[in-house]
Order: sequence, then structure tokens, then C-alpha cells
Amino acid sequence: MRTVAGRTDRVVVVGAGLSGLTAALHLLGSGREVVIVERDSHPGGRAGRLDIDGYRMDTGPTVLTMPDLLDEALAAVGESVAERLDLIPLDPAYRARFADGTTLDVHTDPERMEQHIREFAGAGQAAGYRQLRNWLRQLHRTQFDTFIDANFDSPLDLAGPDLARLCLLGGFGRLDGAIGRFLSDERLKRVFSFQSLYAGMAPQRALAAYAVISYMDTVGGVFFPRGGMRTVPDALAAAAVRAGASIHYDTEVTELERGDSRITAVRTSGQERIPCDAVVLTPDLPVSYRLLGQPPRRPTPLRASPSAVLLHAGTDRDQPELSHHTLSFGAAWESTFDDIISRGRLMSDPSVLITNPTRTDPTLAPPGKHLHHVLVPCPNLDRARPDWPRMGGAYTAEVVATLQERLMPGFGSSIEVSRIVTPDDWAAEGLLAGSPFSTAHTFAQTGPFRPRNLVRGVDNAVLAGCGTTPGVGVPTVLISGKLAAQRITGTPSAPRRSVVDTGLARAESR
Repeated sequence: MRTVAGRTDRVVVVGAGLSGLTAALHLLGSGREVVIVERDSHPGGRAGRLDIDGYRMDTGPTVLTMPDLLDEALAAVGESVAERLDLIPLDPAYRARFADGTTLDVHTDPERMEQHIREFAGAGQAAGYRQLRNWLRQLHRTQFDTFIDANFDSPLDLAGPDLARLCLLGGFGRLDGAIGRFLSDERLKRVFSFQSLYAGMAPQRALAAYAVISYMDTVGGVFFPRGGMRTVPDALAAAAVRAGASIHYDTEVTELERGDSRITAVRTSGQERIPCDAVVLTPDLPVSYRLLGQPPRRPTPLRASPSAVLLHAGTDRDQPELSHHTLSFGAAWESTFDDIISRGRLMSDPSVLITNPTRTDPTLAPPGKHLHHVLVPCPNLDRARPDWPRMGGAYTAEVVATLQERLMPGFGSSIEVSRIVTPDDWAAEGLLAGSPFSTAHTFAQTGPFRPRNLVRGVDNAVLAGCGTTPGVGVPTVLISGKLAAQRITGTPSAPRRSVVDTGLARAESR
């Protein structure tokens, strides 16, 4: 593994999001002096929060999986999740509502889920689910240490027995076809493949290896931190400060001072100069490359994932058909992906994710009130540039009307406070093509072909975040911070197996 050359005693981390804070904790655990520079007044980055009239609205990711990665980061400085966070396992992990009016609760317990599928779609599909679950577990075990939790210096790093195992498991086929080997019910196939959209690919085009995201959700389990998702970066930041880090809030990095091929200091909007031996850059790639003064050297331009319109709504009405996370699927499926990925059009029959966190933690809203976050995938700004300031409200109203017809009666009239986020807003934050999901996981942007966390021509700069390795999602962003720290400390991870995965393997082998 290539590492940063020269002294690395003092490291500046640009950004106090999940990747930056994780990098900081691992660096602190290796004895480095760490300064974190954050443009906002609080930690979190994309995992932000709006506080409006007693409503505490998470503005970033709402799905938390693989909490052992948080434990690993905190353990680097002698702390643990149990000391810092109250994580609530969600049961069901999701509720799926289909266009035909049927509903399926997705449980991580294998016996319970098998029984639900038997009642929902018959014994044959229940047996297929058991086989699928076993395949997902094998896929995760094969991929994690070698392809996800690993730094790549060359495509040759892929070579080895795990690559052969991944081939035998069908990991380089198409996701839709791989799920179809086990399940023929189209509704069930959606439940185990929709996650590819957030990796920037339709299930018909995504590599089957990305079923590992479904493993994280439907096998490993989904959790919610009491107090909301912003408590996660709050906890990581507090642990970092306790371990000796200095965090400069309300401070934007405007320049990287260079001496030959090394960054010698960062300069801030407040005219501060912070010397460093190494720097970890966590803003999305356009911002990081602009600070570095050089674009990536790639044969083709970076391709962004689809974007999303996000409605944050504080309401005075409960919606009893919802679970904490509810997937509302339209009748269209393949054409939906064509709309937003290929044609650059809004979904004509939207499939959306609705998160209702007050169902788990009522303290996030005033007494008797409720929070609803509605995420609607849409084209990124490279695919289409509609007049979002003019049409954002009207499109959101259409989505609200659709949800009222499907499963949320009176939703529109129950909204007391709301905020709408569009691709224009994401772009204003510096996100690639106005997408909160950064670079798409095409084959040419996967594994060793993804934008690397080491920067050509700069000896002591490392990237972290969802645009670089290993990719998009809370677990992979946490891993990216650790991998960035390893490029500086030169101490790669020992092969590990998720506590969740090991426990499940023992339980399901009985």
C-alpha cells in the first residue's frame, strides 16, 4: 500500500463530516496531531439538521447500517458506540408498499422474514429468499476485506482468491439477473435491488456485486440513533476533541499552500494559516480538485449519480400506514430508471423513500407532531437542468398528491413547516452535478477505477468521502475516512469480519 511520504506528525482534515471525523479518530489513535477545519458551525457535513419551530429535521442520510464501523472509529481513541450513542434497531427495517396496494414489512430476522414472504408470495419465493440471504452473506464475506475495506494502488490489487470467489458467486453479472435467480416475484425483486439507484445505476445495469448494499440493509439491519442522525457526527466530534483534536468551526478553507509537491499549510477565509505535514480533503470532488488546482487524470469525465428532490415536512397528522422507513413503489420500474438516468426526465410514476423518524423518536417534533422526509430520485444537473427555483414547489406538490392517493391521506394539508431541497441546492454546496450521491458506481468508477484517495503530483494530500474509494453510503463513507488515515499512518487494517455478519453466520448455520 502506497502511503504519504515524509513527516506526517500534524494533519489538517478539511471537513467535519462523517469521513473527516472518522479519519481524524484513526489519525489520533495513531498518535498524530489533528486539526479539523469545518465551514459550518457544527459537525456533520451532509449529515446535517434543520431546527425549525421545535422540529429537528435530519437533512442528510436517514438510513444507518453497519454500526460496528462507528465502534471501530471510536475504539481508535478508546471509546465505543455504547458510550456515545443510543442506537435503536428498526423492526421492520423497511416497509414496502407496492402499486397494487400490497405491503411487505422487511425484517432482518430470517425466520420471521421467510414467514412473511411465504404469506406474501408463496412457499417457492420463501425458499428463494433463504437462498438469496445465504448468497448475500457469502457476497459480503467475499467482498468486504478485499474490495471494500481496502486501499488500491493498481487494478492488479484485485487479483487473488477472493476475486475468483466473487466471479463464482456471479458478482460481475447484472444485479437484476442475480436477484432473479432466487426470486421471480417482481415486487420482491424490487425490495432487494432498489438500493442500486443510490449507487447511480439501474438494477439492470449495476454489477451484482452491489447486492452487498442489500445485505447491509436486509441482513445486517437498519438502526436509528436516538436524537436523530446528527447525533452521529456530534458523537464522533466530541470523541475527537476529547482525544486532542482541535476543530475550527465557521471556517472555510480557501487555499492550499504548496512547496514543490507538498501541501505545507491550509489558508482559511479568516486569513488564518494552519501549517500541516499532510492534509485530508473531504469535500466533494469538484471542491477538492479546485483546492488542489488540478482536475483528475481520467480518460473520460466523471459520471455523477442521479440526484434527488427532498421534502422535509413537519406535520400535525400521523400516517399510520408508514413505518420508520417506507418504500412507496410506483407501477413503473425499468422506465423509471430510464427516465432519470438515461433520458434526463422526472419520474412519471415515482418510487420514493419516506422516512418518519418520530415513529421511533417522538422527541424530534413538538408533542403530538410528526416528521416526514420524502426522498424522490431525479436527474442530476449533467442530465437535465430544469428551472428548479420555478418548478421545485410544483413538482413537490405533485409528489405529495401522489402519496396522498397511495398511502398518506391528508398529508398535504397536515404540513405545518417544510423545506424543499433540489439539485440546485446540492450544487450550491459544491456537490458533483448537484447530486448528494456523488460519482456513480459504473464499472469504470468502481474499486481501483474509482477516483483514488491519493492525488497525483501531490505527495501528502489524501481524499476521503463518497466520491472516492470505496463509494457512496454511510458505511462506505466511514470506511473512506479510515482508508485515508491509513494512507498517512501506513497501518492497513487487519482482516476483519463484521460482528453482525459473524453472529448471523453462527445463528443461521444452526
